Amino acid sequence: MWLVYAICAAVCFGLRGIVYQRMSKTPMNRSLFLFGVYVCGTIVALAGTFIMGQTWSVPTLVGIIMGVFSFGSNASMYKGFAVGKTSLVAMLTGLPAVVVALLAYLMWGETLTGSQMAAIGIILLGIIMIRYQSDVVSGPAKGAGWGLLAMITFAITDLAAKQSTLLGAHVLPTLTIMYATGALLFFVSYVWSTRGKAEQAAESAESEQQISRTKTFRKGLLAGTTNISGMIFILPAFKLGTTGLVSAVIAMNVVLILAYAWIIAKEPVNRKEFAGVLCSLVGLLVLKLAE
Repeated sequence: MWLVYAICAAVCFGLRGIVYQRMSKTPMNRSLFLFGVYVCGTIVALAGTFIMGQTWSVPTLVGIIMGVFSFGSNASMYKGFAVGKTSLVAMLTGLPAVVVALLAYLMWGETLTGSQMAAIGIILLGIIMIRYQSDVVSGPAKGAGWGLLAMITFAITDLAAKQSTLLGAHVLPTLTIMYATGALLFFVSYVWSTRGKAEQAAESAESEQQISRTKTFRKGLLAGTTNISGMIFILPAFKLGTTGLVSAVIAMNVVLILAYAWIIAKEPVNRKEFAGVLCSLVGLLVLKLAE
């Protein structure tokens, strides 16, 4: 069952990546948009907590750690899409499973069977093949730093999520704290980004070209449904499955982002990218058979 949850999370996070990529190219305040994303998550998780009758406990405070690193990962991914190549950023944000598997072994002694190690290797090989192309190798590495930071912070968020399940924390209260923490950080970031702009008259021409604050916030609320949906699936996946395997499956969200790039955005497809998608799908099949 953990594999079903992980696949659902991958789909949700793939949709999140597509939305972030599209929104990052529009003239809107990044922090305000992501503040809306996290307010949406807070509202949905809090409502779900009361509807499902889940209880608050000390372990749910792990959500604070999740919120801090989720803030870093989402901000870094969005910034990476804004200033760098989608291909490079997508590749880096698809590799947290490597960090997660290593740290899970060091922290909790989690080990993988031979078949599972082969499956995770195939999936990661596919992800690398997808974006290990000329535009990554020889092109400008603009955005690579943000992509790398997103990779590390996504991995730490995954590990914190796993820790919350090990401590017995209920999903929705933990997510409420996580999203409330992230929303607070993005609000502070937004206020900081607008500080010192008292000369509004001098900026009026530029402001008229930007998306209004209300519209930006509303777009964030709508985009937040993909983020909170992914997190709702990811926690039970970590509870039931091995940390490194779950993270590897979720990393396949990059395949959905590429499908968008190829079919909707009409970006050219090369053989190595297509082979990478097939490789990742084969890895998923091997992983299923290895259960």
